[in-house]
Amino acid sequence: MAAKDDIREFLTTRRARITPDQAGLPVYGANRRVTGLRREEVALLAGISVEYYTRLERGSVGSVSDSVLDGVVHALQLDEAERDHLYRLVRTASTPSSRRPPRRTPAKRHVRPSLQRILDQMPMPAYLRNGRFDVLAANDLGRALYSPLYEQADAGEHPNSARFIFLDPAAPDFFHDYDKAANDCVAFLRAEAGRDPYDKELSDLVGELSTRSEDFRRRWAAHDVRYHRTGRKHLHHPLVGDLELDYEAFELPGDPGQRINIYTAPPGSPSAEALDLLASWTTPARSRDEATSSTVRSPENEETWNS
Repeated sequence: MAAKDDIREFLTTRRARITPDQAGLPVYGANRRVTGLRREEVALLAGISVEYYTRLERGSVGSVSDSVLDGVVHALQLDEAERDHLYRLVRTASTPSSRRPPRRTPAKRHVRPSLQRILDQMPMPAYLRNGRFDVLAANDLGRALYSPLYEQADAGEHPNSARFIFLDPAAPDFFHDYDKAANDCVAFLRAEAGRDPYDKELSDLVGELSTRSEDFRRRWAAHDVRYHRTGRKHLHHPLVGDLELDYEAFELPGDPGQRINIYTAPPGSPSAEALDLLASWTTPARSRDEATSSTVRSPENEETWNS
């Protein structure tokens, strides 16, 4: 989709979700044809003319100023992710094609060894992924937690959360709140597409999911964007049952586009006990080595150790 079309669809969908009452505007007459705001109401709230806003919504951004965009952000009550997305769309649309960067080559999927060591030394589930939801690396407990995702992946390919959510029939059973997981996934991909509209692999992924999943197409058409930095996951693991885990996402400035996701549970909670059980099944060799080391080094075995 062209940048102008993206702007039109994004602003139209944002305008449709805000009612006059939510915007603090009076409603006159009983024959209002739209539930959301009209263009003239957005223009009024943004402090610009109706003609100017209409051109902006149609993608004719020209050299629009930040103050005008901030007015639109205020009028449509956009959050941080939506504001950033609008600015990126406008920046792309206002850049002449002759000055636009060429399509990027696929981002390298190499994970630095030091990052793998960090993952391996974490006692909680953790994995590293890119902006296309390719899981590039994980520790043992992370792989065990997302074992259905790894089972879905083709041999030799990195697991991909977006493909799992929309193309694997096991996904609704794994994600307790499947609707939220699907919406979050699409909203993150939409924000990522706005961040780098020239990422061919991302475009290919969106095209594949749009072709194979009607559910994805419907959610993609909503033009929602969202940052996925922290929150809570409700999962049903095939081995240990229900899990309620908090997650934190850490961007890696030294590896643009890569991030580490870490999952924890409150100490003593049923989810923490389930993770401990999963860990005992996941790393039996490590547990045995540690137990053996502890036995050999204990005071009652010191004589045996020194002999």
